[in-house]
Amino acid sequence: MGIVVNLDVMLARRKMSLTELSEKVGITMANLSILKKGKAKAIRFSTLESLCNVLDCQPGDILEFVSD
Repeated sequence: MGIVVNLDVMLARRKMSLTELSEKVGITMANLSILKKGKAKAIRFSTLESLCNVLDCQPGDILEFVSD
């Protein structure tokens, strides 16, 4: 399975839309959607930092390792 992106979970907990997150973080909706769907191959630390800052969470709240 590998790395799971829990961005949708964090958005629900913060009662925030993907559009609102996009505006606050400065990342396009398309790129956030790719990340949210788990289709991203990589994420920059600066992007992860921005997401954590806006969502008031830790990187481990967004990214999770799940073994097979």
